[in-house]
Amino acid sequence: MPFRVVFRIGGSGMDLRSKARTLSGPVTDPSKLPKWNYDGSSTGQAPGEDSEVILYPQAIFKDPFRRGNNILVMCDCYTPAGEPIPTNKRYNAAKIFSSPEVAAEEPWYGIEQEYTLLQKDTNWPLGWPIGGFPGPQGPYYCGIGAEKSFGRDIVDAHYKACLYAGINISGINGEVMPGQWEFQVGPSVGISSGDQVWVARYILEV
Repeated sequence: MPFRVVFRIGGSGMDLRSKARTLSGPVTDPSKLPKWNYDGSSTGQAPGEDSEVILYPQAIFKDPFRRGNNILVMCDCYTPAGEPIPTNKRYNAAKIFSSPEVAAEEPWYGIEQEYTLLQKDTNWPLGWPIGGFPGPQGPYYCGIGAEKSFGRDIVDAHYKACLYAGINISGINGEVMPGQWEFQVGPSVGISSGDQVWVARYILEV
């Protein structure tokens, strides 16, 4: 039985939430997937007396963790009446990108995402001395070697996972600070560019 992980943006506008369910067979078209629901009062997206939020499947990606016919599904969120909830910024973006005058232009986007890897036990950047600071900037940007490049195994694993998922990830590089990295997504067209960046963030964080 194919397994899917459904995820969406949470109440802060930056956090990601997920839940999973089993499908009766392989699915490649998000419009063929059933809608689902969750308790929006637990994520800061709905009041307790009217907490149901409906998930609308919008994009499908191959699951790089479970593989096979398993999929990741990017969803956005609506009230039971079909109105987008306030944190659903994708709704307005999709309206703009699907308008005939914009769609005719096929807008391309290349998006850069920087991030910093932290040591779990200390919440201190990877490659920094605990409680201290690294050497001056200079050798770390696009650097190689054990004294300049920290966390490359995580970065490479994320890169490969994004490629497997079908994300148009176009590159990675070390940034100016130890433990700081960047990945690039694109060029991608329209709303797909945003979907792919959010899925890449999900894969990195999960």
